[in-house]
Amino acid sequence: MPKNDVKSGWKSRITLVSMTALLTLAVSGLVITFAPFHAAVEWTVLAHTILGLVTLLPLLWYAWVHWVDYKSYGMSDVVLLGYVAAAAFVLCVLSGLVVTWQGLFGLRMSPVWRNVHLYSTYALVAIALPHVLVVMYRIRNNVAPRTFRPVAVVPLVGVLVFGLVVAGLTAGYNGVEYVNEMPSDYSYLYGEDRPFAPSLATTSSGGAFDEESLANSATCGTAGCHTQILEEWLPSAHRYSSMDPLFQKVQSVMAEQNGPESTRYCGGCHDPISLFSGTKNIFAEDLSSLHGYNEGISCLVCHGVRETDLQGNANYVMTQPPSYLWQWQESGVGKFASDFLIRTYPQQHLELSKRVFKAPEYCAACHKQFIDQEVNRVGWVQLQNQYDNWKASHWYVEDDPARTVECRECHMPLVDSTDPASGDLTDYNRTASDGKHRSHRFVAANTLVPAMLELEGWEEQVALTEEWLKGTYEIPEIHDKWRDGPVVELILDLPESVEPGGTLPVRLVMTANKVGHDFPTGPLDIIQSWVELHVYDQAGNTIFSSGTRDEKHFIEPGSFLFKAEPVDQYGNLIDRHNLWEMVGVRYRRALFPGYSDTVEYMIDCPTTVATSEKVPGREPGGVQTEDYELKVDDTVGEYTVEAKLMYRKVDQFLINFLLGEDSGLTAPVIELTRAEASVKVAPAEQQATISDWQEAPAVAPGG
Repeated sequence: MPKNDVKSGWKSRITLVSMTALLTLAVSGLVITFAPFHAAVEWTVLAHTILGLVTLLPLLWYAWVHWVDYKSYGMSDVVLLGYVAAAAFVLCVLSGLVVTWQGLFGLRMSPVWRNVHLYSTYALVAIALPHVLVVMYRIRNNVAPRTFRPVAVVPLVGVLVFGLVVAGLTAGYNGVEYVNEMPSDYSYLYGEDRPFAPSLATTSSGGAFDEESLANSATCGTAGCHTQILEEWLPSAHRYSSMDPLFQKVQSVMAEQNGPESTRYCGGCHDPISLFSGTKNIFAEDLSSLHGYNEGISCLVCHGVRETDLQGNANYVMTQPPSYLWQWQESGVGKFASDFLIRTYPQQHLELSKRVFKAPEYCAACHKQFIDQEVNRVGWVQLQNQYDNWKASHWYVEDDPARTVECRECHMPLVDSTDPASGDLTDYNRTASDGKHRSHRFVAANTLVPAMLELEGWEEQVALTEEWLKGTYEIPEIHDKWRDGPVVELILDLPESVEPGGTLPVRLVMTANKVGHDFPTGPLDIIQSWVELHVYDQAGNTIFSSGTRDEKHFIEPGSFLFKAEPVDQYGNLIDRHNLWEMVGVRYRRALFPGYSDTVEYMIDCPTTVATSEKVPGREPGGVQTEDYELKVDDTVGEYTVEAKLMYRKVDQFLINFLLGEDSGLTAPVIELTRAEASVKVAPAEQQATISDWQEAPAVAPGG
């Protein structure tokens, strides 16, 4: 072939441009793959993408003219290497376009296409380099050395220029600069080596974290990424744990009585953003985030925990995830670029997904608490402890996930998902493409605070919570190993009959049916679950009641309650959630999973029995009225016994104390379940002669 006809020769412009682009793209791609997460690498990702798009047509043109120049050559080792390199080049270009498109407009980048792009680059470099070197070696005696100089030097200069541009861009902007410093007036009450005590929570650096680095959860739901998960989290207890008005008031009382530093004990679980930024300090006004990051357990708080311990009291280690460029922008070009970086350079983002938080031990860091001498000035006292309850129950079967019901299976059930986080290969019963993710509503038992704060989506959160409390919340993934029916089963045990004027013994058996830990659980000085019992005659008159509430929402004295009565060192009742004064418990009643408890009533019956028959009433003097009175009979009748298990998250006394009686606030009361049964009423001499008094079931479950 005449030399002048070769358009892709060593000195041609298209060759120099193509070789420079290919070498620069290859080197920058290797930097992206193997260099640690850094702003310079992020700029490299952006520059690599732009360079690839800008030089795409020149590269394709070079490939075409190079083939035209040499297509007539006979097959040889060099030609074969050229064709294989061309195939790798085409695959690299195609996969590069796919991952770029996914980075710009998709929800996540396909790992398959990412690997195709990566390995086709390896193949291109590994094949094209020998292809060029062999040719250069074989023609070295016929071509002057200066002929090769441009193609050897220009691409290296191009790589150097690319690196200088990236360095300049990094110097101009390298992301958010966090101020990881405690306030200058920070009080190290427990020593500088324990800045967050008496909480057991700490940071990977041992020092402060800028509050912004753990906040900004709203950015996780933009650009169509984790929108569904963000919507679930917004009305959840994890979100409002720091802004809960009851928590805020208890915290302020604790600061006044026990010192502001002691509120760090609560901050590890309720308000870690404020805790780690140093705002739970002696001179802070409201002990909360300086910039209003009242996000409680934010996305990055939960996903930033790296180590937990079963001791409880927020015994975990928090890391500060490095942020992407423009990560905290919620709109504009910066947000678009940030989303692109997260999708195309996801290594750091994927670090937020970790196996550790799938284990119940992860939950134990906060769902297991105690008071010790640093707080109560006396000594160690166990508080709520859902983890050990669960671990000792029949719901846990060691080394057998198919028979075990874990925390997340109940409180983070699988939901249909369009989220990029859907699918999971690490669960025994899931696949990578199951189209589901674990709900971030963390549905449990609080219907008060979401409605009180009117959080986004609170109506659905409250409705689901009521279903959960009643046991009607369906969880298909554990249907074959969970129980049917209510959370707590009620069975009424009554005699077959009772005499007028006699005593009716009522025995109510309550069994923890579906609860994975004690029922109720949590701070039992706050929570109230009680039995409301009514006995009615045939006409609907109440002859006995217990567990009713008065007009001020207080439960009548003498009612049966599941509760705890903690006391201070002087024996005074802890009834204002003043746990910093607690030294012990004088009374505690709760249901362990699968176990039963019993309450008995002895009810005095009237001497006469009202029937359902009515006769016109008369005023004194014989004037007939429109009112009716009941006809009574001393022979036969029937009583209906109705038992209901009630629940509310916060007792009325505490609400009145914290928020004021004039707030008009009361916690919603949920009827968890009920049972009904009937008992015949007749004189003793008639009980054996009435033929229709056949034995009937002792219990008729209600709705």
